[in-house]
Amino acid sequence: MSIRNILIHPDPRLKKIVAPVPTVNDDIRQLADDMLETMYDAPGIGLAAPQIAVNARMLVMDCAKDAEATPEPMVLINPQVIWSSVERSVYDEGCLSIPDQYAEVERPASVKVSWTDLDGREVQETFDDLWATCVQHEIDHLDGKLFIDYLKPLKRQMITRKMQKLKREMARG
Repeated sequence: MSIRNILIHPDPRLKKIVAPVPTVNDDIRQLADDMLETMYDAPGIGLAAPQIAVNARMLVMDCAKDAEATPEPMVLINPQVIWSSVERSVYDEGCLSIPDQYAEVERPASVKVSWTDLDGREVQETFDDLWATCVQHEIDHLDGKLFIDYLKPLKRQMITRKMQKLKREMARG
């Protein structure tokens, strides 16, 4: 396993719709391990492949973030939302590609998602609460959408300018 670099917004690779994973093989399983290690190291609760510059429709997440909680890592390959609740919820979202920036985003409170697991099996599960927010946030990444795209233009521009400044500072080392 290895920790991968996380792309920082703005980066054109974060705005692309990524390709489906054709088959689950050892390379995909290795990628899943790397993504989980990268996510935990960051630390975060979700990570999509495009965030580490990989053009693949897959994400990892683990919303069991209590120190006493048993980790619940999940790997979703080619995930898609197949049902959304009418009920909405608002969470203060952040993103590993937009460090230290948070904003309230409204999304469906519950979603049913279908995906392929690491054994190549089709899985469906309904997610609620933070899990629902996280899976929708990560699927958005696969469609080239960031949480700041839900914000008003002024707030989005402000955050983008902060990220541009952060990237300049990081480049100087």
